[in-house]
Amino acid sequence: MPTRVFIERVGTLLDLTGVLVIAVGVAGASALFLYRCWRTRRVVDLYRPYRQAVGRAILLGLELLVGGDIIRTVAVAPSFRSVGVLALIVLVRTFLSFSLEVELDGRWPWQPRRPAPADTRAGPPR
Repeated sequence: MPTRVFIERVGTLLDLTGVLVIAVGVAGASALFLYRCWRTRRVVDLYRPYRQAVGRAILLGLELLVGGDIIRTVAVAPSFRSVGVLALIVLVRTFLSFSLEVELDGRWPWQPRRPAPADTRAGPPR
């Protein structure tokens, strides 16, 4: 098999994997959310973890899709036009990833992480 065909298939495989990661991640997060809603009836408490799980699946899928685009564009057909289109695709997907990351963490990447709240139900330390 020629190298070009192999590289094209690797890029396509990465694209397929990215789509599957997003689909399975969203389906799994949704199923878990519905199960927890059915058990606890506390939708408000479960909504944020659900959004975070969906966001993580989308972020991972986007990373794989960008990898597939890079492999196919740079390794297979590195014309000026294809590299320009790749740059736009990567820019849009990077913006989406950045936006999702800010949404999930609730802070800008350059801000320090907030400490986790202490569990006050356990009582004073011994």
